[in-house]
Amino acid sequence: MAFVEPVTLCARGVQLAPLGLEHEAGLRTAAADGELWTLRITSVPEPEQTRKYIEDALAMREAGNRFAFVVLEESTGRVLGSSSYHDILPAVKRVEIGYTWYAQSSQRSHVNTTAKLLLMTHAFETLGCHVVGWRTDNFNFASQAAIERLGAKKDGVIRGHALRRDGTIRDTVMYSMRSGEWPEAKAQLLYLLDKPRG
Repeated sequence: MAFVEPVTLCARGVQLAPLGLEHEAGLRTAAADGELWTLRITSVPEPEQTRKYIEDALAMREAGNRFAFVVLEESTGRVLGSSSYHDILPAVKRVEIGYTWYAQSSQRSHVNTTAKLLLMTHAFETLGCHVVGWRTDNFNFASQAAIERLGAKKDGVIRGHALRRDGTIRDTVMYSMRSGEWPEAKAQLLYLLDKPRG
C-alpha cells in the first residue's frame, strides 16, 4: 500500500483530485492564464509540454515519491492549477508540498490557502506526518511569503541546489512545519479564510 493513497479533498468550493491525463486540456488553459510558463522560477508546463508534465507526475506517483493533485473549482470543474505531495518519506512520515501553481485569475484569492489547508490537514491528520516541508527558489519572494503565512519555519538555504528552466542554478529556500505546530497553524489559516477580504 502506498503512503499516499488516491483521495479527493474538498472545502470552500475548491476540490483537489488526483491529477490524470483527463485534465490535460484544463491544465493547459490554466497555465495559459497569465502565460505562467514564462516565469523562470516556476515549474509550470509550456502548452505543448502539458501531457508530458502529467505523464511525469504519474510516473513519480507510481515510484512513490510524488502524488500530484489537480486543483478544481468545485461548482464548475474548471481547472485552477495543480499542487503535489513530493519527496515522500514514509519511514519518517514526512512529505513536502510543492509543484504548486495557479491560473493568474485564481492567484491572490482563497484558492491557495484552501488547497494548502486541505493538503496540510490530510498530511497531519490522516497520513500522520511528523513533518511537512516546502522548498522554493531564492528569488521567488511571493512563494516564500505565502509559505511563511502558512506558519512554516525557515530551515535554511541550500546553495547551488537545482537548475531553473532557463539553465541558471538556483539556491533553494527550505521550510518545514512539525506536527506539534499544526494546531496553531490550522487555527490561523481558518481565521485568515473566514475574515472578510478587503
